[in-house]
Amino acid sequence: MATANDYRAVITTPLGRIGIRMTGEAVSALDYLSADAPERGPADTATRAVIEQLEAYFRDPHHRFTVPLTLAGSAFQQRVWAALQTIPTGTVLTYGQLARQLDTAARAIGGACRSNPVPILVPCHRVVARQGLGGYAGEVGGDPLEIKHWLLRHEGVTVERAHRKLA
Repeated sequence: MATANDYRAVITTPLGRIGIRMTGEAVSALDYLSADAPERGPADTATRAVIEQLEAYFRDPHHRFTVPLTLAGSAFQQRVWAALQTIPTGTVLTYGQLARQLDTAARAIGGACRSNPVPILVPCHRVVARQGLGGYAGEVGGDPLEIKHWLLRHEGVTVERAHRKLA
C-alpha cells in the first residue's frame, strides 16, 4: 500500500483525489485516494506535465496523453495495456471482443484491466461486460464503478448506447 510520501503529487479531480507515482520522469501509478488525502503539489516538472495532461483530459475527453509511462507487469499484461491504449475515446469493447483480438480469454482481459497501474492514462474503463459495465479496479460496485461510469459519460458513452452498438 502506498503512503503519502510515495506520491509526487496528490490532486483533486472530478473523480476525487488522485495520487501520482513516478519512476524517474515516467508515470508508474495513478491511485484513487480517499477524499481526506491531503493535496500535494507537483514535486518536479515531469509530475507537473502529468497533472497538466490530466487536467486537459478532464476539460476535453479527446485529449491524447503523451506522458511517458513505466508499467510494471507481465508480458501478457503489457500486451493488454498496449491494446487498451488503441481504443479510441468514446468507443468501448467488451472483454470478449478484446480477448478475441488478442487470442485469449475474457477473464484474462479482466485480470489485466484490474492490474492496470495507471487508469485513465491506459483506458481500461473502455472495456465493458457483454451486458452492463463489468468491473473497474477489481470491483463490481460502489465508488470504482461510479468512476468508470463517470469516465464513459465524460467520453460521450452511455452503457445502453454502447451495448446497442456492440449488439
